[in-house]
Amino acid sequence: MISDVINLMRCAMAIHFSIRRRLCLCLAFLMLMSLSTISSADDSTNSVMWDYTRKLFLGDAAYQFDDRIRVELPIFAEDSMQVPLLVDASALGQEVVQIIAWADYNPIQHIFTYHPEPGIVPLVALPFKVQQSTPVRAAVQLASGEWRVGTGFVDAAGGGCTLPSMTRMEDDWLSRLGDISAGRFERPSLHTQEPTQEPTQASIERYRFRVMHPMDSGLVANIPSFYLEQLELRGDENEVLIRMSLSPAVSENPLITFDSHLSGGAYTLWLRDNDGNEFRQVF
Repeated sequence: MISDVINLMRCAMAIHFSIRRRLCLCLAFLMLMSLSTISSADDSTNSVMWDYTRKLFLGDAAYQFDDRIRVELPIFAEDSMQVPLLVDASALGQEVVQIIAWADYNPIQHIFTYHPEPGIVPLVALPFKVQQSTPVRAAVQLASGEWRVGTGFVDAAGGGCTLPSMTRMEDDWLSRLGDISAGRFERPSLHTQEPTQEPTQASIERYRFRVMHPMDSGLVANIPSFYLEQLELRGDENEVLIRMSLSPAVSENPLITFDSHLSGGAYTLWLRDNDGNEFRQVF
């Protein structure tokens, strides 16, 4: 009789432990789901890489998504090694300190970091490589320290980051390394100073450069990374107007575009690659 009671008590305790364990597992699952929902609810692409890349580039800084930041991409990348990207934060109407662009699903996620000085329009365009379909982010830091984030998306067959550059297949590519073709022209732009004012015409100078460089990613067998990593646009007195950090995700022989409210005078484009080679062009 006593042994039967002891067995019943053991069964009750086992059932009780099992119920507690299941409850704990259920609660843990619900907590994880809740955290996941909180962290990705503001990302329209629902990218599983968003939390990782956000912390990688912004740390724990506060941010908010802002549709006024234009991240223009083709719907489908016909050439995964040459995908045009334009980032325009001029509609924010505030001084921009820096812009960081990256692609969530690229093996090399960082594309560029752009630092415009006052008078330079917070707009930059260049081509980059994609490995697969991916959201592309542009995080804009304002003078107040706030971060605003714009998002685009490009569909792609992929492989752009792991293919050798076409430049290396040309016999004379080394003799043309660092050759720069530069141009500047004036273009009109509609803008307003206050929301209540009518749009007015304002002239903007556009600068466009093509730099001959293979921009090797380092992800192709037997070809180490070899790419432009620093860029500066300097004024008459050698003052820096634009600073950029580039990554191997930028396409070979990149065509880079900037806009500026400044006009007149001579400008110098200066670049350095990760092997220490320096290139410059005055225009």
